Amino acid sequence: MTGLVLGPLLRWVGEHGATVWVETSESCEVTVLGRTEPTFAVHGHHYALVDVDGLEPGSTTPYEVHLDGRRVWPEAGTEFPPSAIRTVDPARPSAVAFGSCRVAPAATETHGIDALSAFAHELKNGAAFPDVLLMIGDQVYADGTGDRMKAFIRGRRDITVPPGDEIADFEEYTELYRLAWTTDPAVRWLLSTVPTRSVFDDHDVRDDWNTSYSWRQSMDALPWWRRRIVGGIGAYWVYQHLGNLSPEERRADKILAAVRGAADGGAVLDEFADLADREPATARWSFRFDLGRTRVVVVDSRASRLLTADRRAMLDDAEHAWLDRQLTGGVDQLLIASSLPFLLPPVIHYAEAWNEPLAARGADGFGEKLRRYADLEHWAAFRASFAKVAEAVVEVARGGRGVPPKTIAFLGGDIHYSYLAKARGGLPIFQAVCSPFRNPLNGPFKWANRIACLRVLNGPARLFARTTGVRRPPFSWRLTDGPWFHNAIATVTPDSVVWHTPKTGTALRVLRSAPLTPN
Repeated sequence: MTGLVLGPLLRWVGEHGATVWVETSESCEVTVLGRTEPTFAVHGHHYALVDVDGLEPGSTTPYEVHLDGRRVWPEAGTEFPPSAIRTVDPARPSAVAFGSCRVAPAATETHGIDALSAFAHELKNGAAFPDVLLMIGDQVYADGTGDRMKAFIRGRRDITVPPGDEIADFEEYTELYRLAWTTDPAVRWLLSTVPTRSVFDDHDVRDDWNTSYSWRQSMDALPWWRRRIVGGIGAYWVYQHLGNLSPEERRADKILAAVRGAADGGAVLDEFADLADREPATARWSFRFDLGRTRVVVVDSRASRLLTADRRAMLDDAEHAWLDRQLTGGVDQLLIASSLPFLLPPVIHYAEAWNEPLAARGADGFGEKLRRYADLEHWAAFRASFAKVAEAVVEVARGGRGVPPKTIAFLGGDIHYSYLAKARGGLPIFQAVCSPFRNPLNGPFKWANRIACLRVLNGPARLFARTTGVRRPPFSWRLTDGPWFHNAIATVTPDSVVWHTPKTGTALRVLRSAPLTPN
């Protein structure tokens, strides 16, 4: 009997419609609110995206999922209320929940309480729903598998042979996603009733993914790497990317059409994923959507990097041109989400900028080894890319690209602690970081980052960075709130950012509520 393997996941949601994503055990027809879609196959797995339309803005519509006419969702005996589609209300101020870095399943003793699980219980008990949940990086850890995933891997291959107990291919990715998104019933319900958009970071593939040209060369030389990267990008396309797109964008997607048109689209997707890795400009993972007077631009700062022997940029030329076109005024709030924080604590910013030319001197040199060991690979480590985006954002803030937004906020994750930074000089530019959902930072890296956040060190760090030619950025900033090293989830509105951390497995407490007012 055909059943749900994973999902339903509520993905794209607009003013009049929504998309529900599912993975099923067999080929079938999937029905949601009277709309039916056949599944398509990838490497023997079956998926469907059902587009629902004709809804009213700002409405709440409970839904069920039927496979070949048989109801499979909600599951019998669940403690959670019916899953529902809450459409965008353009007249209502936006509320965007966000965060990154979640290890699941995992033991509470090692990884703490899952912020997403506690958040689900808060919503169940009457808390206000956000318009969207942005999951900005490391939804799964392909290079740090848990006991259940390792058991699955051992059942299909010899883990004494590389890549060992890391993920090897598309098939193993499917199990990794299934475990991450179905093991906890609260999280499964959350993903079925809160719209999610996502973008990947390194651990979705492997630590340090695309950190440098020399890293790419060293990984390409490994005999198992091609299968891994093709499987990782292909799985991301199915499990994350497709749901980021609007129905109109998906209808225009030639790869999706080809996959749907094949008896099994695995070979089509593998070819696309291989090309996307070798020539990043052939794929765009970044996307944009509007929530009333709030514009959300989600930037892929991992797969779209330009890394050659001669050039280094956070985004390739086509991707940067796309981003630049999205950075305009005419809205009340501009949110720019990237897995990697744009504005780091100044000490770390200058350290990464200082390291960039040192690392360029050779793959075996001190600079490159330091870059990989200390993860010196954020926007600051791509000086030219940082400067271009910073200059564009200042132009937006000063009205050079239309009526300036009241607030411009970068949203970031990745670094396993949270904070708020504000631009100096009255510019309405902010950086809100929320990380991790569930993967706390411990040991010497935690204390090193605490020290790096001390404001007294900013001046010496800037002077030291001058030794490798680092200039002052287009604007300066300082941390005003944080850092906090808790598992957390944050919500940004046009006026403020609020961070919550689990108090218990079923409740959250406020870490900080900070207004978005310029310095």
